[in-house]
Amino acid sequence: MTGYEGVLFDFSGTLFRLEPDPAWFAGLTDAAGRVLDDAAQRELLHRMTVPVGPPVPMEGEALRTWHARDLSSADHRGAYLHILEHSGIADEAERDRLYGEFSNPLNWTIYPDTADVLRAARAAGLRVGVLSNIGYDIRPAFAREGIDGLVDEFVLSFEVGHAKPDLAVFRAAAEALGLPPERVLMVGDSAEADGAARALGCGFAQVEPLPVDRRPAGLLDAVRAAGAI
Repeated sequence: MTGYEGVLFDFSGTLFRLEPDPAWFAGLTDAAGRVLDDAAQRELLHRMTVPVGPPVPMEGEALRTWHARDLSSADHRGAYLHILEHSGIADEAERDRLYGEFSNPLNWTIYPDTADVLRAARAAGLRVGVLSNIGYDIRPAFAREGIDGLVDEFVLSFEVGHAKPDLAVFRAAAEALGLPPERVLMVGDSAEADGAARALGCGFAQVEPLPVDRRPAGLLDAVRAAGAI
């Protein structure tokens, strides 16, 4: 075992994954009138969930909203509507509808081992936090699964005004847990965003943001390998 007294979990690609319902895309066409096939749908999902780097050309106000997307709900909406438009979704009403689907916390799918890991962390006496770069409230996803009570603190970027990899958000999260950073393990899928916690002395465990049916125990394995549970 290590000296960890708390663990922070990323949300997207770590505890939950956004796996679109094919019904979202039924009859949807791009600007050229082509129906979105499976490959186009996967690319759109990637663009809507990529943790770093703008996935489409951006400048001016669009680029500003991208950099601020996780700091306010309005900028989150603006950035992702721009991505949808530049991904070929020409109809404004369809862009609004798709954004609503992508930003609905109840549309996220839980990984098979998430609940077990949270319970194991609690059983080990660890303080548990969720630290997410996000522009909307994800707590309903946890409540739906009956696991919201296993999380001591939700530190959401749009609520605290800082986003990973800004060290300020890791400081805020450690303080929310009531622990020094060196006693906290950060678990996430991005070495750039989540792994930045190491600069404060946090531990870091990385998971792959694989489809839910292809990662039955990846989170459990990563947290165990880090010595936290």
